[in-house]
Amino acid sequence: MHYGTIKKFDIADGEGVRVTLFVSGCTNMCEGCFQKETWDFHYGNPYTEETEKEILEALNSDFIQGLTLLGGEPFEIDNQKVLVKLLKKVREVYPDKDIWSYTGFVYDKDLLDGQRRHCEVTDEMLGYLDVLVDGPFMIDKKNIMLKFRGSENQRVIDMKKTLATGKVVLYMD
Repeated sequence: MHYGTIKKFDIADGEGVRVTLFVSGCTNMCEGCFQKETWDFHYGNPYTEETEKEILEALNSDFIQGLTLLGGEPFEIDNQKVLVKLLKKVREVYPDKDIWSYTGFVYDKDLLDGQRRHCEVTDEMLGYLDVLVDGPFMIDKKNIMLKFRGSENQRVIDMKKTLATGKVVLYMD
């Protein structure tokens, strides 16, 4: 896996001050995407053990609320297989930090068992998340007044409640 950047003090992509990892690779290629360069699976730097250490160290401050994954696309199959290991470590080392992820895929149409972006680690990865912002960016539904999302079709999902109930529970409208 490759990544474009790591933001160590992000206040736009989730609640509080966050560490944000922008992964590379996206097959959604949404019109109007603000990060077209991250569509390329080889954009940026290779993700290594040193990258993981850098992220874990950046999370080691009381004022950092959590980690956010963006892209590119965290739920591309190859990216999931790397990211699930990072999320497991974050949960072990920082159990009180929250984890958000953005995806251009739709949770209940693409990420569940048997669907197009589900693989052997998807359920585990979803289980580590507190919040999932799902759905492709749609330029015709763009709304700059929305919190934590760019278009009206996207949802901010409370993953803990969603997994507990088996139904999509919104974190916020």
